[in-house]
Amino acid sequence: MTQAAKPLAQQVIGVGLVFNAAGKVLIDQRLEEGLLGGLWEFPGGKQEPGEAIVDTIRRELREELAIEVEVGEQLIALEHTYGPKRLRFLVHLCRWLSGEPQPLASQQLRWVLPGQLGDYPFPAANARIIAALLDHQGLGGN
Repeated sequence: MTQAAKPLAQQVIGVGLVFNAAGKVLIDQRLEEGLLGGLWEFPGGKQEPGEAIVDTIRRELREELAIEVEVGEQLIALEHTYGPKRLRFLVHLCRWLSGEPQPLASQQLRWVLPGQLGDYPFPAANARIIAALLDHQGLGGN
């Protein structure tokens, strides 16, 4: 008799779609080493135990980009499995308040118009985030 597979632990990831006054969104390129190296992503990171997701997003963007943001409404929540990891992404719209963005945990940063996001290679889970963003801004293809 075989044992049932152990359920995957779920990690919650807070993601910030950070906009500047020109309506561009901030993306960062992952470091080459590690999972999904070299791909582009929206900034964010792992939620700590007992931490509110808006606090996770503020903390991660401060640590990884040296910026302060106002965390607004949730755009989308989605789950995705990468190998042995099951991730739940909670994606919020954010407004850039202060600090010059710096790639403290990534290769480089770019401010891009939402309609240009398709020009950059993103991890698979980001396709749904991009689609939700484009729909939210009235740029969706439907």
